[in-house]
Amino acid sequence: MARVKYLRRSDSDADQALFDRLERERKVPTANIFSALANAPLVLDQFLSYANALRASELSPKLRELAILTVGHCTGSVYEIAHHQSHGLKAGISEEQLKAIADCENSPLFDAHERAVMAFAEESTRSVDVSGQTWAAVAEFLPERQLVELVLIVAWYNSGVRIMGALDIELEEGYR
Repeated sequence: MARVKYLRRSDSDADQALFDRLERERKVPTANIFSALANAPLVLDQFLSYANALRASELSPKLRELAILTVGHCTGSVYEIAHHQSHGLKAGISEEQLKAIADCENSPLFDAHERAVMAFAEESTRSVDVSGQTWAAVAEFLPERQLVELVLIVAWYNSGVRIMGALDIELEEGYR
């Protein structure tokens, strides 16, 4: 059970404009993470704007989703993994690759660029500081703008798993 109430549109204290936005921009029904964060409507509104900016980054959607799923695996976030597998498939990650993300370092299913992004996401998640070697591997093929976007994406989804963990957000029915 989540540690805060999941607000729904029908609740008397729900911000209707915020639920309009959630329904326009996100899946319906509203995911539990957003229903919990709706208790802080002004912050959730900006949270959505920032998340949308990250989705619109120049970093390829496949690399973005590989980084996000790596964060999910490193932190053991079932919620993050479940919600991003479908995004990963749409971005071009194969079913076989989805299964191999947790042990991607030596997998022939990933090319050098994909492994560099996942190594960066793993090291940033587990150690916070990133070694010069790990940075150099990813900087070899990403321009600075995309490097900064990758840093922001990894940091953002690390904050997301901590929010979900602290609030004990439950995975919705229908996710694997």
